Amino acid sequence: QVQLVESGGGAVQAGGSVRLSCAVSGGVVTWFAMAWFRRSPGQDREFVSAITWTGEGSEYADSVKDRFIMSRDKDKNEVYLQMNNLKPEDTAVYYCGASDSATRYRPPRSADEYKYWGRGTQVTASS
Repeated sequence: QVQLVESGGGAVQAGGSVRLSCAVSGGVVTWFAMAWFRRSPGQDREFVSAITWTGEGSEYADSVKDRFIMSRDKDKNEVYLQMNNLKPEDTAVYYCGASDSATRYRPPRSADEYKYWGRGTQVTASS
């Protein structure tokens, strides 16, 4: 059974940085397209970033492009989200997802494409 566990969330001042981690067990991180989504209170789950199973393609939401960087470590079987220049509107619970998608260069952006999910980690950016 594939399990995902997020960590690294917390409270920061606007303009600060946070690095989220997602540990994968029961599978190998290079088997899956991996993604980060987030949900703010009263909002639907929103796509943040994703990387293909090959590591050759990545996607970012326009709202986080040039501020967030997604990466993965095959040896540690983890994926990361480096979040820089945080804004109050980035405040949300961040979820890690894994997809069986076989696309090589463009990972899925729809939450429906992701089969496995972590429980989430809270990030709060205050002004």
